[in-house]
Amino acid sequence: MAELAATFFFLFAVMDPIGSVPVYLEATRDFDGWHKRKIAIRASVLAFLILLFFIIVGQLIFEGMDVSLDAFQVSGGVILFLFALTMIFGDGKPEREKNRITDYRHVTVFPLAIPSIASPGAIMAVVILTDNNLYTLEQQAITTFLVLVVIFLTALILLIANKVQKIIGDYGITVISKIMGLILASYAVQSIMTGIKSYFITTL
Repeated sequence: MAELAATFFFLFAVMDPIGSVPVYLEATRDFDGWHKRKIAIRASVLAFLILLFFIIVGQLIFEGMDVSLDAFQVSGGVILFLFALTMIFGDGKPEREKNRITDYRHVTVFPLAIPSIASPGAIMAVVILTDNNLYTLEQQAITTFLVLVVIFLTALILLIANKVQKIIGDYGITVISKIMGLILASYAVQSIMTGIKSYFITTL
């Protein structure tokens, strides 16, 4: 149960639904209420489909490239760590992704579905958490279900985005996003250390 909770909070941290609120509000500022709700739901569904694609195909891509499990853990950890650093020391997810909006007609796909919800960090995270060499099919199915739960919560948060922003405020959202980055950085370092340790154990 503790492992499930840890996986859930990790996925919640890497997807950072709270951090998507300002991005969503900025992206949908010119739409009426009905279209805003439609965009929130469609962006969440699309983000889940993107993550599901990498859950299924991501492993095959790395195996096709003949990448060892240890190298995958280290490289994946490094990528997640760098992504976490941008959350901690950068302008923050909300400001960074709000600045990327250039076409308000297609905001469902970009920047909402990707990279706001299905971020590069989230994609790498789901690939690592469903590694065929480490997890059984049942464990991978549970992880996929947890991804769906986080996406569902993300959709709910976006549907009440105005209330969330009024309660927490832009500053609060930025702080939460940086805390999520710190959690992600910790997991990334653990992945790197596990990969390095496993490499030396198998080679020595």
